[in-house]
Amino acid sequence: MKRLVVFLTIGLGSWGVQSQAQFGSGIVFDPTQSVHAIAQISQYSQRIEQAQQLYTTTMQTRDTIISTYNLAQQMANLPSLLYQQYLTPWANWTNFNAGNTYGNVQGWVNSANNGFNVGSGYSAATINNASKYPLYGNLDAASQQLVAAQGATSDLSDGIAQSNLQTLGTIRANSEAREADIQQLQSETYSSDPSEHTDMATLQRINQATLMQLRAQQDANQIAQAAALQQMIAQKQQQDALKAAFNDAAAYQQRYNTTVVPLTSGYGNSMSQTH
Repeated sequence: MKRLVVFLTIGLGSWGVQSQAQFGSGIVFDPTQSVHAIAQISQYSQRIEQAQQLYTTTMQTRDTIISTYNLAQQMANLPSLLYQQYLTPWANWTNFNAGNTYGNVQGWVNSANNGFNVGSGYSAATINNASKYPLYGNLDAASQQLVAAQGATSDLSDGIAQSNLQTLGTIRANSEAREADIQQLQSETYSSDPSEHTDMATLQRINQATLMQLRAQQDANQIAQAAALQQMIAQKQQQDALKAAFNDAAAYQQRYNTTVVPLTSGYGNSMSQTH
């Protein structure tokens, strides 16, 4: 009986050990391999999560690109109302015209319209430079200065007038080409072609319009400068006349004191002695 109990105990013990290593399906449990399998599953999970994030970022990028494209297409297909130009008229540049009674005006008119041959055109329509005073060398220093100042005013006035004529003629001649540029800029602005309404095309037209405005400002500055020079000549003429009047008054007073006063004083003494 004791031998049977021992046998059963040993048998049950052996079965218990085997039951820890085996299952009913015959699969053997290995702890080392299980840890390795769990680590691989964790890596696969991380990779799947990264793939999901990459997919989400890709979808967001796609949506952004589609939205940007739709906005660009919407901006390119502007309402037709924006393509209609404004009907407000403006004054165009016209050529200068004048009568030619004595046949000496046409050269001046041509110079005013194109800026060419200003010297001959101006000379034909104006009095030539005044002849030099014949007795200039016999005058005293004050008289020479007076005559020279008047001659300088005349010469400067002619020079400024010719310069202004050339400036205005050049501006007027370039007005037709500038008008063509404005017409082209206007045509591109109101064009129904979507390629004319891209960001680059719009910025380029803004740049061209800015440059045209700068050119027009330069022309305006030249006209203002010409007007300032002409005003300076008029002021010089007034100053010369005022200074000449002061000099005449001073010279008269000096000559009166040296010439007239002795005569009148001698006449008074003579009258006193007669009485």
